[in-house]
Amino acid sequence: MKKVTTTFWIIAGAIVLFILFFSGKSFITLKPGEKGVVFKPFSKGLDKDNVYNQGFHVIAPWNKLIVYNVLEQNSEELMDVLDKNGLSISMDVSIRFNPKYERIGYLHEKFGVEYIRRLIVPEARSTVRRVAGRYTAEEIYSTKRKELEQAIVKETAEVLGVNEIEMKALLIRSINLPEQIKVAIENKLKQEQEALAYQYKLEREKSEAERKRIAAEGEARANKIINSSLTKNLLKMRGIEATIKLSESPNSKVVVVGSGKDGLPLILGGNN
Repeated sequence: MKKVTTTFWIIAGAIVLFILFFSGKSFITLKPGEKGVVFKPFSKGLDKDNVYNQGFHVIAPWNKLIVYNVLEQNSEELMDVLDKNGLSISMDVSIRFNPKYERIGYLHEKFGVEYIRRLIVPEARSTVRRVAGRYTAEEIYSTKRKELEQAIVKETAEVLGVNEIEMKALLIRSINLPEQIKVAIENKLKQEQEALAYQYKLEREKSEAERKRIAAEGEARANKIINSSLTKNLLKMRGIEATIKLSESPNSKVVVVGSGKDGLPLILGGNN
């Protein structure tokens, strides 16, 4: 009887130790911003399609819950790239991203929890270098910078998207050229701006000269029309009308109707 009791306590103790040993693996709480997938070594392995959300979970002690941080994260990369002509350019790039929430099992299967080092960083670097190689240093630095940024964002988002990553933003924070090349480009841009300003001035002066020419031609045509309408008889008639008005003025004393120059009436006297 004593032997049976001893055996019972040994078994009970072993069970308690087993429970205590595995309880930490069986009862798991996921915090906000965390999701998990379970690896089942004795059945189907990684359960990619069932994602555990935040909260308290109980799993079999022989299974493993792999926890992923799904909050938006940021990776900053300073890299050297080559332009279309093989010139070295330094670019500082910032990427914001997060795993696709319901696809972390597939992400884990391909890249594991170190997906940032294995996926994000190399793919971002590769895309930036590939896109930058299509442009010259001058285009990257000035004339086609926006086009370059749009191409990098589009192609990086595509390659990360097919690998279960949602890219929120990609920013090119700075582009640094060798000082000599930078100065040469800036001088060229300055000269181009000065040439454009000079061309604008010439075009403005040309437009003003054309405006004056058109105005002068219009005035000349108007004078020609007026001159052609001023016949001798019309002038006499206007003169008579003016003389009549003067004769009606209180300042007029003597009006002589006779033949003056051009046969017009003359006023010979008036008030002082």
